[in-house]
This record gives sequence, C-alpha cells and structure tokens, in this order.
Amino acid sequence: MTTTAPHPPQLLLEGQYAAPEGPVDLAAMYLMHRAFRRDLTLFAQVAGVVPAADRERWQLVARRFEFFSTVLHKHHSGEDRALWPLLAERGADATVLDALEAEHAVIDPLLASVTADLRALADGSGNEATHARLAGTTVDLRDALLAHLAHEESDGMTLVQRHLTDEDWLRLDEEVFKKDYSPREIPAVAGWVASGLPVEDVRRMPGANALLVAVAMFMGRRAQRRDARIFGGAQR
Repeated sequence: MTTTAPHPPQLLLEGQYAAPEGPVDLAAMYLMHRAFRRDLTLFAQVAGVVPAADRERWQLVARRFEFFSTVLHKHHSGEDRALWPLLAERGADATVLDALEAEHAVIDPLLASVTADLRALADGSGNEATHARLAGTTVDLRDALLAHLAHEESDGMTLVQRHLTDEDWLRLDEEVFKKDYSPREIPAVAGWVASGLPVEDVRRMPGANALLVAVAMFMGRRAQRRDARIFGGAQR
C-alpha cells in the first residue's frame, strides 16, 4: 500500500475565487488561472486606449495575445480531452461538467474575434470601427473568462477534490497537460506564470526543482520587462 505525503495548504492567489480542500494539490491550476486573470485585465485596458493607427504598438499587442490565447487553448483542450471525461467516469456531477465545457465554447469565438481584429490593426487593414469592436470584445472576453475561472475554482475543483486523488492529478499533468508543450516552449510558459510572483509561489509549480524555479524567475523578470513595453502606460 502506498501513501501520499500531505501537501501544503491550497494556494490562494490574488483574484482567486475559491480553493477547495481535499487530497489534490491544485497549485498548478491556480497559478495558470492567476496568469490568465492578469493578462485579461491588461488586454482589456490596452485595447481601449492605443490609437487605431499605431500599427507598431498593435503588432506587439497582437503577438502577446497570440501567446496568451495559445496557452489558454492548450489549457482548455486538456480539460475537455482528459479532466472532464475522467471526472465523468468517476461519477462527478454531469450538470457542472457540461456547464464548464459549454463555457469554453462561449470563450472560443471571443478569442477568435480579438485575434482577427488585432491582426487587422497590426497590418493596417483595420480602422476605427475595428478598434471600437476590439475594445468591446476584450471586455466581453475578460468578463466571460473571469466568470468561467470562478466557476471552475468553486464547483469544478470541488469535484476534483471529491473524485480524484493526487496521483490522478499528477498523472493527468504528465500524460496530458505537459505533453502539449515542447521543451522549447516550457521556459517561456514558466516565465509567463512566474511574472510578478514571489519565489515561494513559483516553488508550487508542478515538478519544481531548483533549476526550474531559477529559470522561471529569470524568465518571469524578462516577461515583466516585455509587458511594461507592451502595456505600460497604455498610451505613448
């Protein structure tokens, strides 16, 4: 019989809605959610104030949004392909699982709309109408995703704690979520997560060792400097 060492208290980060207790250490989920919340706030702020004609600035914002949306897509895809089906297999409340998956479907067209309008402003084919639509859609995306994250942290993670073990969670991370990232992508994603976090929170990243924490902190500082150029002051 194997026993699992007790994990630290559940991580509770700025903006997080809930942290249900149970056998699973959900730090990895909450770290990702915190980065999504941070980015959504920044995109909603910058989209409304950069002039439509400032192609150089829009090119920076568009590349940054592409990174964000790629990580978000991988995160949601892993949940839809593996996490929700495993919970359903274990007898979790189908009403909650169906609602969480449906929320992903609401978010996808908003991501596509923001991506298209950013590209148009970046290549000069956009206009004031494009800019106005983008400013509204980024707020819609922020609000939809914030509501989804809150629902996931409360009801979704409660189901995880009721129906899964820490071994299940670690296996999902190894077999599903980690495999979505190439070795070249991992430092950038680790830095994106670590940006603005104290080192004690970065140490809660899955598989964290001294090397990974050092890389994440270094890349996090680089990410902060980059974001200051992209988002800082919102207007030039």
